[in-house]
Amino acid sequence: MRSMFTQPIPTLRRDGDGIVILDQTLLPHRVETRRLETLEDVAHAIRGMQVRGAPLIGATAAYGVAIALLQDSRHPRLTHALEVLAATRPTAVNLNWALGRMAARLLPIAASARIEAAWDEAEQIRAGDAATCADIGRHGLALIEEIARRRNGRVRVMTHCNAGWLATLGEGTALAPVYAAHARGIPVHVWVSETRPRNQGLLTAWELREAGVPHTLIADNAAGIVMARGEVDIVITGADRVAANGDTANKVGTYLKALAAREHGVPFYIAAPRSTIDFGCPDAAGIPIEDRGDEEVCTAQGLAEDDGVRTLRLAPKGTSTANPAFDVTPARCITGIITERGICGPARLRDLFPTPAR
Repeated sequence: MRSMFTQPIPTLRRDGDGIVILDQTLLPHRVETRRLETLEDVAHAIRGMQVRGAPLIGATAAYGVAIALLQDSRHPRLTHALEVLAATRPTAVNLNWALGRMAARLLPIAASARIEAAWDEAEQIRAGDAATCADIGRHGLALIEEIARRRNGRVRVMTHCNAGWLATLGEGTALAPVYAAHARGIPVHVWVSETRPRNQGLLTAWELREAGVPHTLIADNAAGIVMARGEVDIVITGADRVAANGDTANKVGTYLKALAAREHGVPFYIAAPRSTIDFGCPDAAGIPIEDRGDEEVCTAQGLAEDDGVRTLRLAPKGTSTANPAFDVTPARCITGIITERGICGPARLRDLFPTPAR
């Protein structure tokens, strides 16, 4: 399905021999773009979360390969670029998927043909993600429509982290069904958890506000009581890696929501494209979990009275911390996985995707 969605602000676009990204480290307080002109620029943007969200990370890395080859398109430079970019974020499998596509396209051809081919492949990845988001939205919409028919009223969706247009090249993964429902006139309300320590939930709240979708921001620890009160009809989150058995890694805090949803009989869905499914990873034990160090836990970023974005220290220097950026929701806690090819149970992914991804 071709996407008719247009991003309000492009998260990523080509600009001559470089790319322009939306710097997400400043959101939701400030909207600024950055032009990336070197391999090092792109690696820093991914590692430092100026771009974030598994699909967007993969596409950015693909463009990073094209940029790297402008300096030298021979084999050593290509393999160096692939290695540098692959090391930036270990959990999101879209990164390696996109780099694998670039390698498959570029390694067999002459160095003289690689630059043009690299830009072309990166553009195909970008366009493909936009279409994929539209299809995920269409399939997920059916779930929301069914709930709306049963309730004859507002559908209350809970999400975690950000899996909207800021994290992709289209309308998003987990938020795509919400946007589709809103466009159809279905009354939908979204519970948005803050998603400490990086507060990506604030980006979701910002997105939904810009789109006019009713929503409520809550502290991460409030999710359980909201479900216990019967105020959630469905939970939909994105994913950074889905193992072959359906175990799913997403932003830390997702697992707790899945447990609460299971306890209170709330259906829990993952929205993820084929590029996020790692059939080479049998189960949760094979998913690497990134630890991002103490600074994110011990500090917080906010808007000061002079409208400047400031970082404040929450805990004294030297405080012992752990900062796993992701957790894994076991397949047994997942009602279904929404993909561009339809919805299936976690154990039935091969039914939808019997052949390797391209």
